[in-house]
Amino acid sequence: MVSIGEEAGSLDAMLNRVADYYEEEVDNKVDALTSLMEPIIIVVLGVLVGGVVVSMYLPIFDLGSAL
Repeated sequence: MVSIGEEAGSLDAMLNRVADYYEEEVDNKVDALTSLMEPIIIVVLGVLVGGVVVSMYLPIFDLGSAL
């Protein structure tokens, strides 16, 4: 693209096209990665919150069975 832009005398336009292409490609990859990470983050947070809730209620249930 650079050599074609140099030959045509419009190097700045060709570099802008290349920059736009790669910017769009990076945006697409980031969107795909984000959509893959969201369910994983939700599951991890659910496990952490569930672990905290179980660790809080387990001693209370043990006290109830001791009485």
